[in-house]
Amino acid sequence: MHNNLVILAGGASSRMKKEVAVDNLTTEEIAQANERSKGLIGVGPNGRPLLDYLLLNAKKAGYKNIYIIIGEQGDLFKEFYGTKTKNNNFHDLNISFATQYIPKNRVKPFGTADALYQAVEQYPELNSQSYSVCNSDNLYSTAALLALRESIITHAFIAYDRDSMEFPLERISRFAIAKLNQKGFLLDILEKPTAEILAEYKDSEGKLRVSMNAFKFDGKLIYPYLQNCPVHPERQEKELPTVLLNFLQEHPNTALGIPFSEHVPDLTAKEDIAEVKEYLKIHYPELNWQD
Repeated sequence: MHNNLVILAGGASSRMKKEVAVDNLTTEEIAQANERSKGLIGVGPNGRPLLDYLLLNAKKAGYKNIYIIIGEQGDLFKEFYGTKTKNNNFHDLNISFATQYIPKNRVKPFGTADALYQAVEQYPELNSQSYSVCNSDNLYSTAALLALRESIITHAFIAYDRDSMEFPLERISRFAIAKLNQKGFLLDILEKPTAEILAEYKDSEGKLRVSMNAFKFDGKLIYPYLQNCPVHPERQEKELPTVLLNFLQEHPNTALGIPFSEHVPDLTAKEDIAEVKEYLKIHYPELNWQD
């Protein structure tokens, strides 16, 4: 088992900052949505952010070393989780920060694969260890994070049952789906699937599986593919699914889809804030860091 979790928090949060009409948010919540990284939006009691809950679940899953990838303007993270760049103690979690710098010819970050590549360049010890990676604006369960940590397969990802996700159908239909072989190893990830071909992508349990960017990587093996990740032709970003699929072209049957059927709260847009707050009230009536 490994003890390292890398959290992606350096994105531009474009969809969250989009101007929309919402009547169930306070002026302060709207301001935070427009100004903060999504994982720092105060959805918990006393204005505590969603990232608190992800860190709590990570701690319960046994992770010790947390690397949070922040943007160049990410100083607010340090107000919450420690002022030093490295080795802050937050409820016995060792928290360090990596910065995703934006290339001079761009106005937005260069994607999730670029974020992870910059992080492992700043913390090269990760290139000789295994580590997990996840988003900062999704609340993954303790069980899912533990499954990544316990996996003995070279690479793995949480393969969520699409039908178990409590999102509107239109939103779910936009999720990329994972194609697995009979043993559960990743063959392909299909973006923007059409309804006509979905049956071809069902797994051995008859489920459609989606990735929510929760991965386990072998640092040494994945590094060259991070370093040489091509730019996605449509989104013009370097993305982690591309890294993994390129690796699998040369090393098939080495990325296991770990099946999970549960909802993953998601802070993508302003419309999500009230729903996530209600979810936390029900499932996390209090944050108990001592368990």
